[in-house]
Amino acid sequence: MLPRGRPRAMGAAALLLLLLLLGFLLFDGRLRRAAALDEDPGAGPGDHNRSDCGPPPPRPSKCELLHVAIVCAGHNSSRDVITLVKSMLFYRKNPLHLHLVTDAVARNILEMLFHTWMVPAVHVSFYNAEELKSQVSWIPNKHYSGLYGLMKLVLPSALPAELAHVIVLDTDVTFASDISELWALFAHFSDTQAIGLVENQSDWYLGNLWKNHRPWPALGRGFNTGVILLRLDRLRQAGWEQMWRLTARRELLTLPATSLADQDIFNAVIKEHPGLVQPLPCVWNVQLSDHTLAERCYSAASDLKVIHWNSPKKLQVKNKHVEFFRNFYLTFLEYDGNLLRRELFGCPSQPPPGAEQLQQALAQLDEEDPCFEFRQQQLTVHRVHVTFLPHEPPPPRPHDVTLVAQLSMDRLQMLEALCRHWPGPMSLALYLTDAEAQQFLRFIEASPVLAARQDVAYHVVYREGPLYPVNQLRNVALAQALTPYVFLSDIDFLPAYSLYDYLRASIEQLGLGSQRKAALVVPAFETLHYRFSFPHSKVELLALLDVGALYTFRYHEWPRGHAPTDYARWREAQAPYRVQWAADYEPYVVVPRDCPRYDPRFVGFGWNKVAHIVELDAQEYELLVLPEAFTIHLPHAPSLDISRFRSSPTYRDCLQALKDEFHQDLSRHHGAAALKYLPALQQPQSPA
Repeated sequence: MLPRGRPRAMGAAALLLLLLLLGFLLFDGRLRRAAALDEDPGAGPGDHNRSDCGPPPPRPSKCELLHVAIVCAGHNSSRDVITLVKSMLFYRKNPLHLHLVTDAVARNILEMLFHTWMVPAVHVSFYNAEELKSQVSWIPNKHYSGLYGLMKLVLPSALPAELAHVIVLDTDVTFASDISELWALFAHFSDTQAIGLVENQSDWYLGNLWKNHRPWPALGRGFNTGVILLRLDRLRQAGWEQMWRLTARRELLTLPATSLADQDIFNAVIKEHPGLVQPLPCVWNVQLSDHTLAERCYSAASDLKVIHWNSPKKLQVKNKHVEFFRNFYLTFLEYDGNLLRRELFGCPSQPPPGAEQLQQALAQLDEEDPCFEFRQQQLTVHRVHVTFLPHEPPPPRPHDVTLVAQLSMDRLQMLEALCRHWPGPMSLALYLTDAEAQQFLRFIEASPVLAARQDVAYHVVYREGPLYPVNQLRNVALAQALTPYVFLSDIDFLPAYSLYDYLRASIEQLGLGSQRKAALVVPAFETLHYRFSFPHSKVELLALLDVGALYTFRYHEWPRGHAPTDYARWREAQAPYRVQWAADYEPYVVVPRDCPRYDPRFVGFGWNKVAHIVELDAQEYELLVLPEAFTIHLPHAPSLDISRFRSSPTYRDCLQALKDEFHQDLSRHHGAAALKYLPALQQPQSPA
C-alpha cells in the first residue's frame, strides 16, 4: 500500500538512518587517523582519480530519467538485485528506468516484486536472456557467472536503439551515494569516448599474482566492469559488435577461456582501442576482491560511492575495513522496502499501475470507522517475492498434488516436521519483514532437512499493517502451485505419512478434473500434547482417539467447524463418501489448482476458511471425505489475532460486517442460490 502515514515505521527508519550516519562518522574518523599516520601518496590504484579531484560535473536535471541496465539470472541473483535497488532508491533523487536482462526464473520473481512494490518514478523493462545466449555461448568462460557474465557485451544491440546512455551494474554492488552523481560523469566524456570504467583495484592484469598466471591483455592494471557508463550511440556507430567479437576470437587462439567473463574482453578491446575509455573516479567502484588494493582509493567514509563485492566469497572476503562494508550492506539487505515507496516531489511521473485507484479507495476510508484497520488492511498491496530460495519445479504428473499453506516467523519450527511428513511439492507463503526474511534464509541454510528440499517453494509476502492478511497469503501460495491439484492446509498441521501418495491415487481413482468437480476432504484431528507418537495408519489413529490422546479437531472449542465430516461414519468407512455443506464448515480439502481463490477481505482471525468453503459449495463442488486420509493439528501458543478476536467486541463486530458484505457479493454472483447461506451469517462467530 502506498503510505498515508507511518509514524512507527518512520521512527524506525529515522533510527536506522542515525545508526548508519554514526557508522559513517566513526569509520570516517578511523580512516582519517590512519591516513594521517601512514598515508602513502605514491602510486596505487585510483590515487589519480579520487572523487575530490577537480570540480564535480553538473548533476542531471531534477526530473531527468536515468537508465540502468542489470543482467540477472536465477533465484540468488534476484535477491541480490533487490538489495542493490534498495540502495539506489535510498539515495536517488531522479526517476529511474531499470533495464533487466533476465532468465525466466528471475523475470517471474522480479516482475511480481516490482509490480507489488509500486515504487513511484521507477519503470522496469525486461529483456529475455535466452534470446541473447547464442551471441556469447561460443566464448569459453571459467567465471562463476557463466554465460550471463558475458551478456553485458551485447547490451548495445539488446537495448532499445533510441537509448543513448546507460549505467550498467553488476548485481553485487551497493550504492553509498546518489546515482545521479554517477550519471553526471557522462559529461566528462570526450567526443570519442564511449565506455566509462574504474581501474581494476588488484594486480590481476599485471600477471604477477602467481607463477604462470597469464591474464588477458589490458592497459596497465586494466579496468573493472562491475560499474560501467556506456554511450550506446557511440558504440553502435563504432561497430562495437564486430569490434569485440574480432578481439575475442583473436585472443582465444592463444588463451583457453575468459577468467573474468566480459571484463577480460572489455579490457582486450580497450587495450587495442584506448580512445574508447573514460577512466572514472575509483570511489565509484570500490572493489572488495581477494587481492584488493581498494583501501588506497579512499581516505574517508564520505569518499565512498559504490561498494563492489566482486569476490566469490562475497561478505566473507578478507579486507581491512570489511566489518564496516559488511554492516553497510546488511543495512540495505534488512531495510524495510516499504519505506522506499516515496514520491519524488516536484517531479511529476506516471504512477505505478493501480496506484491511482488504490489512493482513491484509501481516500474514501473513514479513519473514525471502528473497522478502519480492517478496511485499510484489505486495500494494502504487499510486496511479494515469489520463490525466495532456489526451487526445482516438479516434473509434470497428471494427478500430482502441492501442499499449500502460509506462516509467519513464529511457525518456522514446523517446517522440518512438515517436510518429513510430506515428500511432495509444497508452496508456502511467509509473512515477514525484510529483516526476518534474512533470518528465515539463515534458518533454511542451517537445516540439512530443509536445505535438501528443492521442491518446496517459499514466497515472502512483506509485512505491512496491523492485521494478518491470511487469505492474501493463501492466495499467493495457491497462485504459485505448479501441479494440477492442491492440498489446502495450515502450517500447524502434520499430514499422515502416506497422505501424499494416497491423495494422488484417490484423484486418479475418482476421476477428478473435467469428469468430476469435487473437493476431497481430509479429516482433521488434534493433539494437546507437544510430544506424542504420530500414528502411521488409520488403525493407530483410532486407537489414540479411543484413549484420549487425540481428538477430532476443535472438538472442545468449535465442533461446528468439522462436524459435517461425520467422524463416526469415517471410523467405519472403506470408500469415499459425500457430505453436505453446513454453516461454519471449514474442512481441509484437495481441489484443482484453478479452484476459487480465498476472499482477501478476511484478515486477522475469523471466517477466512469458512468463506472459501461457502464459495466452493456455491460453485457446486462435491464434498467427498476420504476414508484413509487424516491430518493432525499440533498445539501452539495462540496468535495475536485470535487473542484480539476473543477480547474485543469491536473486532467481532467488524468481522460480522465483513460477513454481511461477503454475502452481498455472493448474492450478486450466484443470485437466489446465495439465500442458502444467509442463516450461516446469523450464527455465533466462528473461531476459524
